[in-house]
Amino acid sequence: MPQDSDHIVRSFDEDLKKLRDMIVRMGGLAEQQVADSTTALMRRDSNLAQEVLTRDSQIDQLEREIEAYSVRLLALRQPMGADLRFIIAAMKISHDLERIGDYARNGAKRSIVLASLPLTGSLNGFGRMARLVQENLTAAIDALVQDDAEAAKQVWGADEPVDDIYTGIFRELLTHMMEDPRNITAATHLLFVAKNLERIGDHATNIAETVHYAVLGDQLPDERPKSDSSAYTALRPHAD
Repeated sequence: MPQDSDHIVRSFDEDLKKLRDMIVRMGGLAEQQVADSTTALMRRDSNLAQEVLTRDSQIDQLEREIEAYSVRLLALRQPMGADLRFIIAAMKISHDLERIGDYARNGAKRSIVLASLPLTGSLNGFGRMARLVQENLTAAIDALVQDDAEAAKQVWGADEPVDDIYTGIFRELLTHMMEDPRNITAATHLLFVAKNLERIGDHATNIAETVHYAVLGDQLPDERPKSDSSAYTALRPHAD
């Protein structure tokens, strides 16, 4: 009987490792989609953007596989405590990663349109913003792999610089639109791309919050540091 019990424990541990590996794989795909979507924008590379669109189905498929596998583990293993929290967390994180993939895909679609339009303003802010959200996403997935609640908490509180850059982009683009109506089409697409990156940052912090709960069983506060004041920004055209 003890040998049977040890076998069951080892088998379940292998099941949980497989689930963790699936999440890591999905996270890696999402990170690559964000990176390539941003590169396509910065380089005005429609071919790379099209690759991002084509690869999106891989993320969707992995979300379905993770959900089905998690439900199977819940039904067959009836886990408790930390194991139960981890399986539920895996389903939540896979949903966040699927949404990140959707935002990357949307950015790629808009970069195809933008490649055919005159450049409006600088894209430097987009590069900085993308690097920050990629770093947060990578750190959140690493925290899951290492069961590191403290690292997850740091990611959860690290979204404010992303919001600051988004607000700066928002102001700059609206100013360009006010100064010359010919900028409106390109600037509008860029505003959506910036919002996509800001939302990716939000989902990265959602993942970190989920990891923290999976490891410790404690919920982080409802409100995390935010600094997006773009909706309340009063804009004035630059003086001549």
